[in-house]
Amino acid sequence: MRPEPHLLLTLAIGLLLPALTMAKTGPAPKNPGPRFHEMPPGEHPALAVLEAHCVSCHNPEKEKGGLLIHTAEALARGGDTGEAVIAGNPEDSELLYRILLPHADSEAMPPEGRRLNDAEKAAIRHWISQGAKFPKGRELHERIEDDLATRTSPAEAKNLVEIQVYPKKISLETKDDSQRLVVLAKYADDTTRDVTQSATYSITNPSLVHRDLNEFTPARDGKGTIKVSFHGKAQQIPLNVEKAAIDRMISFNLDVMPVFTSAGCNSGSCHGAARGQDGFNLSLFGYDPDGDHFRITREIASRRINLALPEESLMLTKAVESVPHTGGKLFDRRSQYYQTILAWLKAGAPNDKPDIAKPVSLEIYPPLVVLEGVGAKQRFTALAKYSDGTDRDVTDLAIFESNNSPSAAIDKHGIVTSGQRGEAFITARFATFTVGSQAIVIPENLKYSRPDFPANNYIDKPIAEKLHKLRIVPSNLSSDEVFLRRATIDITGKLPTEEEVHAFASSKDPKKREKLVDELINRKEFTEVWVMKWAELLQIRTINQQNRMSYKASVLYFNWLKERIADNVPFNEIVKELIAAEGGTFGNPATNYYQVEQDVLKIAENSAQTFMGMRMQCAQCHNHPFDRWTMDDYYGYAAFFAQVGRKNGADPRERVIFDRGSGETKHPVGNRNMKPRFLGAHEPELKAGSDRRRVLADWLASPDNPYFARNLANMMWAHFFGRGIVEPVDDVRVSNPASNPELLDALAAKLTAYDYDFKRLVRDIATSRTYQLATAANETNETDLTNFSRSYVRRMRAEVLLDAISQVTNTKNKFKGLPEGARAVQIADGNISNYFLQTFGRATRETVCSCEVSMEPNLGQALHLINGDNTGNRIINGKVVESLLTEGIPPKEIIDKLYLRTVARRPTQAEKARLHNEIEQAGPDNAKTTLEDIFWALLNSKEFIFNH
Repeated sequence: MRPEPHLLLTLAIGLLLPALTMAKTGPAPKNPGPRFHEMPPGEHPALAVLEAHCVSCHNPEKEKGGLLIHTAEALARGGDTGEAVIAGNPEDSELLYRILLPHADSEAMPPEGRRLNDAEKAAIRHWISQGAKFPKGRELHERIEDDLATRTSPAEAKNLVEIQVYPKKISLETKDDSQRLVVLAKYADDTTRDVTQSATYSITNPSLVHRDLNEFTPARDGKGTIKVSFHGKAQQIPLNVEKAAIDRMISFNLDVMPVFTSAGCNSGSCHGAARGQDGFNLSLFGYDPDGDHFRITREIASRRINLALPEESLMLTKAVESVPHTGGKLFDRRSQYYQTILAWLKAGAPNDKPDIAKPVSLEIYPPLVVLEGVGAKQRFTALAKYSDGTDRDVTDLAIFESNNSPSAAIDKHGIVTSGQRGEAFITARFATFTVGSQAIVIPENLKYSRPDFPANNYIDKPIAEKLHKLRIVPSNLSSDEVFLRRATIDITGKLPTEEEVHAFASSKDPKKREKLVDELINRKEFTEVWVMKWAELLQIRTINQQNRMSYKASVLYFNWLKERIADNVPFNEIVKELIAAEGGTFGNPATNYYQVEQDVLKIAENSAQTFMGMRMQCAQCHNHPFDRWTMDDYYGYAAFFAQVGRKNGADPRERVIFDRGSGETKHPVGNRNMKPRFLGAHEPELKAGSDRRRVLADWLASPDNPYFARNLANMMWAHFFGRGIVEPVDDVRVSNPASNPELLDALAAKLTAYDYDFKRLVRDIATSRTYQLATAANETNETDLTNFSRSYVRRMRAEVLLDAISQVTNTKNKFKGLPEGARAVQIADGNISNYFLQTFGRATRETVCSCEVSMEPNLGQALHLINGDNTGNRIINGKVVESLLTEGIPPKEIIDKLYLRTVARRPTQAEKARLHNEIEQAGPDNAKTTLEDIFWALLNSKEFIFNH
């Protein structure tokens, strides 16, 4: 029977406007069948529907419901519920029945994602009625829907700016090599779309390669060019093929070890655990390949491998779960993973020669995508480069992750699916490398026009660009009163006085904000704030244990730091003095850096975290799973501190730091001595007798170290915004990227150009438009907490808050070693504290972690302000209200003055009306008590406690 006319029309539309394309999820078969865009005229479009919506669950790796549909033979076997397709009878076919069920039904297919539309359902029905035929040799593979093919109209194509093709060249070496291309369309509104399967490919010498959609494999040696075109835009990709007829030699390190990592065999929850799993142990994330090879081939060898019958090896039979396996089924016999391990076993399970090529870098493509709408798809591909100059497409071996799956989830094959508005950092891990790419998701058809955001300086441009990509409109500028209070607290740790508020508000100078910043930076209080911050990072405190650091030494150390900052000594010079310090802890206080911590490994960890923002602790025991650092990096860096010597000075409280000229750091794997190595750089040439720390100091605090200036700039930014561009500020790693890398690069470049004069960078930050934005949110930025589209409300840190209370109440504090009336920010010894400072999260200076300073409000703090002596008693003892009344100032004017003292503004009309009424009802005899109650209420208000 001929199908009805409307059905023919539906099928014709499906054939003429193909909306479904394929992304291969596993290894390419030896003789792949035709793909959608290359299928012969007789292939039914229903096969493409199955590939886009069904194969992802019903494939040899998943077999959901016991059903496989990737071949005609597999489909004919049916699943757990029997036959899925009855050829020629769509009405009795379980497959069509499940597809037609309402979405809410628990048996509806597909269970997740977009439901099939009418045209796709009609295609499945027609295909079954015609016999559910597969072309000869046809095998189905999972596709992704080509989002662009259905949404790009000729009119929209006019807004296409360019296409970007990744990688920028293809180099194929040996018969087994392959490379995928990813094609990205970029539009005038900065959105991007994956057009890999809609693009056309033209090869100057087609005989060089075989093409399977966007994947290229070698055919014969030679050079050529691949032209990739889409809607009138084109890119030329160089092509080079070598050794096309030669099989690639199997390698344990390059082929087998990546399978263990990708399949999760050497993870901490499996055989990579400290005690292994089920009697079998592998090194965590593969940090010890030689040890792993021994454990597989020599330790109970006959149990784990069978070279006579490789297919019967336990490491294969457990992985495919043909015998019980605690970890379940990891892969199928048809998979690339299985074939790789089988090939290695058939070759005799050899270990690699010492000169085997090693991975030297990893790249992920594309580097940035801006996806529009829910359900948009984007392929990512990973490319590893090796020490012999070759490269490989390792997309099937890399581990892909997203730090924000609700916005951009990524599957194990490197395919991102967009979700809710936001951004995510997509990482790929392979070997010892972790690299990342940024994915931004915006709503589809969003009504948006780019706002005017005039830049005060270089800081504002990258902020504006990032907000534009996110379609976020920044808040308006803050008022003069808010800016004055904010800047005064941030720069000096004090509140503006009533006179300063009057003067600033009444000034008509268009540059008054810039002039205010200049004036604040040159106050001594500016120095005190930054000395306090660095005293925390350097852990300046008395340590009575074994007379490590006496009170005198801690005070001398603190004063040394204060003098350096007060004299505006460039920060790189300060760090150099610390790292290379020699002499007595009294005579050269910088040497106390080596008294605060004496363990070589801890000194190395602390210096990396303080001066480069890196937490390297993980790499002490295994290669870092979320960053680039290996155990070799860790122990090579620690070797710089292995020769620090200590001896007693003339004063029993003093210690002398010197270079011993001997001492090594040993690697726990192999117990070999490690040569000093800069992090992320080379091994320096050290002359005999040279001081390793001086060599390190010269590199660490120099432009040659890419992490130093970025770390300082990020720390300074966090001080003014309450969070870093990288947050936490001392957890810099690939998997914790900067929210605005262009901004961080710009700040670091400026700091370097300023010769590390941090005062100049502070001025840039405080005079930027970004810093001056209001805290009030609009509908586009109310959920933004990372892109600085508005100012963020921040609680004053413990020392600053205590000083602020003392300032407005005219009361004084007394701390050990300081005169009465000294500020809390001036405390030298970290062990000197009081209940208020402890309650409000002052750093104990026991570690270098930025987390020691607690800025989170809690109930204990609220109760202390309400009931403690730091509000009520200080109001009475300071006699502010009493003095103002004695001067004859009317109570209503005193209310204004109290507001100006505490929150740097006058009360609003509503506040005035209510408070004036309170004064009138209380009467003259109770004016003092009422005004003190108002003062107490202001000190307990969020507006006072927080900087905004």
